Amino acid sequence: MDNVIDCLKERGFVDAMTSEELQEITSKPIKLYVGFDPTADSLHLGNLMGIMALAWFQRFGHTPVAILGGATGRIGDPSGKSIERPFLDNETIVANIASIRKHFEKTLDFASSTNPPMILNNDDWYNSVSLVEFLRDVGKYFRVNVMLSKEMVRARLASEDGISFTEFSYQLLQGYDFYHLYEKFGVILQVGGSDQWGNITAGIELIRKKIGGSAYGLTWPLLTRSDGKKFGKTEEGAIWLSPERCSPYQFYQYLVRLPDPDVIPLMRLLTFMSMEEIGSYERQMAGSDYIPNTAQRRLAEEITRFVHGQEGLELALKVTEGASPGAKTLLDPELLKEIGKDMPHASLPKQEVIGQKYVDVAVKLSLLSSKAEAVRLIQNGGAYLNNEKITDPNFRFTQDLLIGDQYLLMGIGKKKKVLLTLTD
Repeated sequence: MDNVIDCLKERGFVDAMTSEELQEITSKPIKLYVGFDPTADSLHLGNLMGIMALAWFQRFGHTPVAILGGATGRIGDPSGKSIERPFLDNETIVANIASIRKHFEKTLDFASSTNPPMILNNDDWYNSVSLVEFLRDVGKYFRVNVMLSKEMVRARLASEDGISFTEFSYQLLQGYDFYHLYEKFGVILQVGGSDQWGNITAGIELIRKKIGGSAYGLTWPLLTRSDGKKFGKTEEGAIWLSPERCSPYQFYQYLVRLPDPDVIPLMRLLTFMSMEEIGSYERQMAGSDYIPNTAQRRLAEEITRFVHGQEGLELALKVTEGASPGAKTLLDPELLKEIGKDMPHASLPKQEVIGQKYVDVAVKLSLLSSKAEAVRLIQNGGAYLNNEKITDPNFRFTQDLLIGDQYLLMGIGKKKKVLLTLTD
């Protein structure tokens, strides 16, 4: 397949385009952009659609431009929001941008000799524009009745909190971003989620009215899960792309646990797997001999590798194996530190553990409610220490069981675990 639009359409990546001419226009190299507001020091799994869009266009010979909203991030995009975002101070925004850049450095090809990516901060051009100049040179091209008709504005006007003038003006800023990129860098396409349609068309109209130029927009469908939950969210919060916020293991585990109906759509949208291979998994999942979670593991491997690199994937697989009951993976201190990021952990003085019974320590850590319950668990084969099954109700901890002279991995059944750190 030679055209990126054909490729994206086949994968269900295209929700809407402002013009069918885009198919012909992308037959030659163009520049396109996706904007990311630095509202946190990491992007999350839901933002991966934007990164994938840039990566797909780059693979087809186009130049991807990532805009980090140092200026627009101070206001916050009201699209898809029911209330106004809390404002961030400049120091926080600068720090967030520095952190977010790392995502693109990992996922896009900066070594390309023909179409290396560009990463820009829109604060660089807003710093030189005064309020009066902006209202005169940009604001005059926007009509309030048209702005009020935008879906994101209508939704907020109908809400109890309404919309502030600050947020209402966001579409002017994003429209000006597109105009500036068009004029200075030759960017002719903006890509974003379907909730960005109003912002994208605002920029296209500004370019047409101000200089008579032709620009284009493309949106992708917003990611949602089949069970109604927001994709990339858990009870603990967002699934972040930064390993400091969400370890590769935790990231991988979220994807492995996705419901079956979500797997094939995400293979199409968030991986570079061929449509032939995706079709193969779809057929396997429909068969009676399908091994559960096979497709989830393939999906998790692909996305984890893309976000965290091969090293991150290998670490996630190693921890997954190491945390499995009965696993034969050698448990070492570094592995246990990684495991400890994603499961309950506790500390006890060595003298309160060494020489003590497993049942007593399990109750002390509140893993079980009573010694009788602990004994029954051992007798039923559900107690583990360092992934080895405990069979003796009178089992006691000894010094030689410590990993790295300080760790014990205790398991109650297949899912409940605690990493115990022993202190001197």
